[in-house]
Amino acid sequence: MFPEFRDLISKLKTEDAHFSRLFERHNDLDQQIKNMEAGIESASATDIENLKKEKLKLKDELYVILKAAAV
Repeated sequence: MFPEFRDLISKLKTEDAHFSRLFERHNDLDQQIKNMEAGIESASATDIENLKKEKLKLKDELYVILKAAAV
């Protein structure tokens, strides 16, 4: 995610607790969605869709923080 911000992501994960929490939640959701789609965890299509929407919202929030910090 956001390879152009790789260094900044590493920096913010250690210096910004809010960013770190959002980033961690995004990664947790990504893994949970993969597990559901693979049948490792049971879930309805609606459950998966809702998690994907939450993940996308987090990605948008992370991007806003990254753009502001890159200035």
